[in-house]
Amino acid sequence: MSDADTQPLLPELALPRDAQSGVWPAQRLKAALARGEIQTIEPLDSQQVQPASIDLRLGPVAYEIAASFLPGPQLTVQDKLPLVTQRKISLENGAVLKTGHVYLVPLMETLQLRKRSSGVANPKSSTGRLDVFCRVITDYGVEFDQIPERYTGPLWLEIAPRSFHVKVRQGSRLSQLRLKTGTPPSSNAFIRRLDEEVRIVRDEDGPANVKDGAIALSVDISASGGSDLIGYKARKVSEEIDIDKIGHYDVDTFWERVYRPKEGGLILHPDEFHILATKEKVAVPDYLAADMVAYNTMVGEFRVHYAGFFDPGFGYTDGIAEGSKIVLEVRAHEVPFMVEHGQIVGRVTVERLTHPTDAPYGGAIGSNYHRQSLTLGKQFKR
Repeated sequence: MSDADTQPLLPELALPRDAQSGVWPAQRLKAALARGEIQTIEPLDSQQVQPASIDLRLGPVAYEIAASFLPGPQLTVQDKLPLVTQRKISLENGAVLKTGHVYLVPLMETLQLRKRSSGVANPKSSTGRLDVFCRVITDYGVEFDQIPERYTGPLWLEIAPRSFHVKVRQGSRLSQLRLKTGTPPSSNAFIRRLDEEVRIVRDEDGPANVKDGAIALSVDISASGGSDLIGYKARKVSEEIDIDKIGHYDVDTFWERVYRPKEGGLILHPDEFHILATKEKVAVPDYLAADMVAYNTMVGEFRVHYAGFFDPGFGYTDGIAEGSKIVLEVRAHEVPFMVEHGQIVGRVTVERLTHPTDAPYGGAIGSNYHRQSLTLGKQFKR
């Protein structure tokens, strides 16, 4: 056999060495905890380390603040906090965070990253599906949810419930952190070759739409799953939702069911929050991680998907790539906007891991949205 015969089909997809670029899998995150790159005030909770991310836990207090802010390159979060704090709230026994208010909570995890190490944060799926807007802030930060290279210091979480009052407590996990070494590639050519090899996005209507290093996803309002149900719209209610309860709440108390329009598209009105699903299915192998690209004004006057991480193993069952639909969290902006079946609503970027994760997404690790289709947050009865 020649040397050429032993080369990988796609050399750029070959697993990188430790010194090369890649997202950290579960075992690398555990090593970072052991080495002190990630530090915790309290011992880790079970299942806190995910296939390629770590859940971040709320600390013992929350600050209701008058306005969101970034500390800027010269100040810490603690430096600016007194300027906007309205009241301090204990979370030790739980507290209700109200819609229309903004809160800032110190997290129980801190970082001491090394050279070439950086990160990005995102709300957990269950957080986004409750329309709870949250963003991680760092000391000297100039961007939300971005952890700069070699960052050393605390993490804070800004929380703004939009549709429902939510009860949280010390240890509640609303956000997650993905860490990486270097800058993994994400060019159009890389993504196209990768999708041809492993079919990350599965669309019966044709090949993947790749642009700007990402794969397009579109909305399903034709009820292609065999039911007329295409989504849910949040009701205006006064009841609170305990974010840590699982399978507890009746769907119809908090959600209005949305059915396929008889003709045309689905009209989204300002300040309404919808749960919809993609037309395509996504499958992420155990050596890759995917992320939903932030809202782009070119796709319409609405925001899609607060919670953007898709873990390695998502859409796989017993090692077989079946694919799972992506649940879309959709909120219209200033004007009513009509979305139609197959309209592009977002894009997915893909990055390789430093090594395949030893804990792929799925039922074996207790993933809440394994084999999901049109699925509400874990707090609701199924």
